[in-house]
Amino acid sequence: MADTATNEPVYKTDALIAEDIDTYLSTHQHKTMLRFITCGSVDDGKSTLIGRLLYDSKMIFEDQLAALENDSKRVGTQGQEIDFALLVDGLAAEREQGITIDVAYRFFNTEKRKFIVADCPGHEQYTRNMITGASTADLAVILVDARKGVLVQTRRHSYLCHLIGIKNIVLAVNKMDLVDYSEEVFDKIVAEYGEFAKSIGIENFTAMPISGFKGDNITQAPSANTPWYKGPSLVDHLETVEVRSAEDQDKPFRMPVQWVNRPNLDFRGFSGLIATGGVKPGDAVRVLPSGKTSTVKSVVTFDGDLDEAVAGQSVTLTLEDEIDCSRGNVLSVADNPPEVADQFEATVVWLADDDLIVGRNYWLKLGTQTVSASVQEPKYKVDVNTMEHLAAKTLSLNEIGVAELFTDKSIVFEAYKQNRALGGFILIDKITNQTVAAGMLNFSLRRAQNVHWQPTDITRADHAAMKNQKPRVLWFTGLSGSGKSTIANEVEKRLALMNRHTFLLDGDNVRHGLNKDLGFTEADRIENIRRVGEVARLMTDAGLIVLTAFISPFRAERQMVRDMLAEGEFIEIFVDTPLEVAEQRDVKGLYKKARSGQLKNFTGIDSPYEAPENPEIRVNTVEMTPEEAAEHIVRAILPLK
Repeated sequence: MADTATNEPVYKTDALIAEDIDTYLSTHQHKTMLRFITCGSVDDGKSTLIGRLLYDSKMIFEDQLAALENDSKRVGTQGQEIDFALLVDGLAAEREQGITIDVAYRFFNTEKRKFIVADCPGHEQYTRNMITGASTADLAVILVDARKGVLVQTRRHSYLCHLIGIKNIVLAVNKMDLVDYSEEVFDKIVAEYGEFAKSIGIENFTAMPISGFKGDNITQAPSANTPWYKGPSLVDHLETVEVRSAEDQDKPFRMPVQWVNRPNLDFRGFSGLIATGGVKPGDAVRVLPSGKTSTVKSVVTFDGDLDEAVAGQSVTLTLEDEIDCSRGNVLSVADNPPEVADQFEATVVWLADDDLIVGRNYWLKLGTQTVSASVQEPKYKVDVNTMEHLAAKTLSLNEIGVAELFTDKSIVFEAYKQNRALGGFILIDKITNQTVAAGMLNFSLRRAQNVHWQPTDITRADHAAMKNQKPRVLWFTGLSGSGKSTIANEVEKRLALMNRHTFLLDGDNVRHGLNKDLGFTEADRIENIRRVGEVARLMTDAGLIVLTAFISPFRAERQMVRDMLAEGEFIEIFVDTPLEVAEQRDVKGLYKKARSGQLKNFTGIDSPYEAPENPEIRVNTVEMTPEEAAEHIVRAILPLK
């Protein structure tokens, strides 16, 4: 820097340098953030477009640029000096195959806004990756190759973006340089896409002709090659489009509670990210699901108290009253709260390699709430290529269906279209802890609002006291022929001699009545155990010691029953008998039928048995007689009060 009068160099002081840095940081700190995705058919130029955006915004380091130039020469890009797609296709497999497999996230910024862009894969088998990228996006750039027009993948990704709630859609007709920048070609593609978009509920979209290869209408508009186009460049549009957080600020106040902040006895606040609306001291708020109300005392942040906080801000709220509120609860405006229910219609996107098991309990996470949930048989699944509704018994990898969903306790929610934070959920396998599905709650079922718990004056504690015992469920599990029923019967006889009030639920006996409508498919086995678990729970409410003798082959369902009961009331008893020993006994001739193919879905033969990993009691019927096993079990569960 030089003085213009003397042409002598002028050096900034440390204070001026610090002031410049503060100004720079302040400018960038207060920029809004736009998350968007690029999607479309394979080889429509998604990665190339993102690479150009990074290149033109000067978000590439010198060593990255050098590596990019070397890689471009190595792959031999048809005379192009730089292959911009290589900036994004980071996986070796992608470079070798020339396709995008994973979702690649990149960051860049302009003078007006910061951006996070997700490059989503185009292949149908990577639908789950595309859903992952779209779940947090404010805008979607749907790319169409000008030579090919609207393809199946274009329709699929547009449907998925609409399903996931993305309202800002950009139709980027790419590779215009390969059709001589034809206005006629562009208009034809826009008209065809417009008809399709209307059919799936997309009300508005912004269409623009671009060339990721040449840079037309990417950062500057209008391009000299498209004088007929009067709209903004892609970057201009990205810089000015309204982000979702701005829309959320106009909605009623909602804040899922993440943490109860209690640093000392003089302070108790409730911390979380405001999902929608705004809040200020003096506002009346309601805690859900309890429904209790209070008034906001202060809005606390690390930098000091605020006069008001809005959607997108993380704050701690203190209340005027000492009311019960914890993680998983939701604070809302008092006079317009969200719904509370335990039965829903939901749209489910299946993400796991293994199919959905109807009736199985999964963990459902919605915001800060975690509950146990089961998915019923789908009403239908959607063919994302034709939008046709198809009959379905289950959902497989990448399939989308609509089904009823039940939770074990009421949760606070709003329809996904209204509120992503309180309407979007994931399902987690209880055994593997893997995320198996993502979903959107559509509405609560009417029957969920009409059925309520009827309070009674005589409690389960009263029933137990009358019988002078502690309720328990002794859950016998093991292969067919292991001796479960025989041992359970011996245990009940011993308990009867001790004047204990018991009831034995045997697998075969229950299938004569309560579960006579169920077969032996995996889904039917799960429903069989669910019903038995509910009956056993009711019997413990009556103060009984319940004995159950069921194969109950799946760990997840045994855990489901354990979760129904109070801590310590579920006693898992593994009747540990090797398959060859159980088959030698074959009292009912079932193994013989299964081996010959006459009996399908038989546990141990063509259906799996998942042995307990940490049962409370294990008995080995090779080493023990039924009487010895029963004596061992009774001694293990003492005392009974």
